[in-house]
Amino acid sequence: MRDKLEKLLEAYAELEKKMVDPAVVSDPKEYARIAKEHANQSALAAKAREYLTALDDIEVAKEMLRETSDPDEKEMLQEDLTANEAKLPGLEDEIKVMLIPGDPNDEKDTIVEIRGAAGGDEAAIFAGDLFKMYERFASSRGWKIEVFSASPSDAGGFKTIEFKVTGDKVYSVMKYEGGVHRVQRVPVTESQGRIQTSTATVVVMPEADDIDIQIAAEDLRIDTYCASGPGGQGVNTTYSAVRITHLPTNTVVQSQDQRSQIQNREVCMQMLRARLYEMELEKQQAELGAERMGQIGRGDRAEKIRTYNQPQDRVTDHRIGFNATYNGVLLGDKLVTVIDALAAAERAQKLAEAV
Repeated sequence: MRDKLEKLLEAYAELEKKMVDPAVVSDPKEYARIAKEHANQSALAAKAREYLTALDDIEVAKEMLRETSDPDEKEMLQEDLTANEAKLPGLEDEIKVMLIPGDPNDEKDTIVEIRGAAGGDEAAIFAGDLFKMYERFASSRGWKIEVFSASPSDAGGFKTIEFKVTGDKVYSVMKYEGGVHRVQRVPVTESQGRIQTSTATVVVMPEADDIDIQIAAEDLRIDTYCASGPGGQGVNTTYSAVRITHLPTNTVVQSQDQRSQIQNREVCMQMLRARLYEMELEKQQAELGAERMGQIGRGDRAEKIRTYNQPQDRVTDHRIGFNATYNGVLLGDKLVTVIDALAAAERAQKLAEAV
């Protein structure tokens, strides 16, 4: 462990030298890459220094204990020795988790699709409630939400809504939300007061850059049509709405909510790249023989990952058996408690695998 951490700190020192190297500073792209790597390694470097310092203090204390005959000094040295030895196992566990390669997508912005599933109008209303929950969550973290496409339901909520979340390490947090969400409550459309179970699916995709997914122009069929629904003078008079079909995979994306055809086309390309990138990730994972991207993670869409039970004021995440309150999570600001629990479970799983 000592040798590995000393080499890690040497590499970290090299990064610090590069950050003040005029050749690097004059190259914005290279400087941004080095700065990002430096920032990503800073917590591990600090923990490595703490661990090595504890090891050194232990050796010094042992040496001094062998040399001294003073009872008071021996007692003080033994206390220091015991304290530093007690620190080591915890530091080792933390460092082992930090040394496990992270998901390369964690730094990316995210495209999210929420779709009402089983339950008719109530499913659409629930999809709208989930969107509001993510709006509050994003706002609390200083993230920005941009709606790409939305199909409102007459009863309220959305049949489907697709949006982009931009901010610091968005995918590292939002990836836990992918899957089937289930709600049990009395719908506003229910006159007899009966509890109904409805579901909505949440798809979470890391935004793909051009360098991640290369799309050939000849593989695309681009259709334009008149936007429908409420809007300005351009609605139903200009062909501003765009539908793009990726012919090799028969993947279809469309957008009509932006102000111009150019903007709608760019939104479509962002959604298409994200969908194709997700397909590639799933293909790679399938080749490794895994059913989904980690024991805790994005969640299989065919699986119920979470239940929101209004009568019992309880939200249960079935992947880890974690419980929180309905009002706190769906209607309040406590989604963070569920996601923190999922992240902690993932760290524990990684640590167990590393050990």
